[in-house]
Amino acid sequence: MEKTDLSHRDDIARLVTAFYDRIRADVYLGPIFNKHIQDWEAHLCHLTDFWEHSLFLKGNYTGNPLKAHESVDAAQGYQINEQHFGIWLNHWSQTIDSLYQGPQAEILKLRARKMATHIHIHIFKQRPQG
Repeated sequence: MEKTDLSHRDDIARLVTAFYDRIRADVYLGPIFNKHIQDWEAHLCHLTDFWEHSLFLKGNYTGNPLKAHESVDAAQGYQINEQHFGIWLNHWSQTIDSLYQGPQAEILKLRARKMATHIHIHIFKQRPQG
């Protein structure tokens, strides 16, 4: 089957669902995500909104990813590290590559790398000192 590029919300929803299927099954990330996300249907819709807004500059995303990740890091005893983000990014890129190809797919991979770096730095700076 020939891969196409992402062109609308349904493509984003397909990507987000496939990606989080991988995350939930990951031995390293799955326990963290499964502990903190109670309503997966709502979470997938929220993340579809986020990535639709990021890629197509439309949609209904509202939220604060920095605050959300800061809270998870605190709940995890400030143990979220670069390995978590690296695994997350690998799953993201592999999921995109398994489903899509083209400029929009590449943009999503780049934006995820930038976002992961930004969030990682943010949560590190927000940790209690001492």
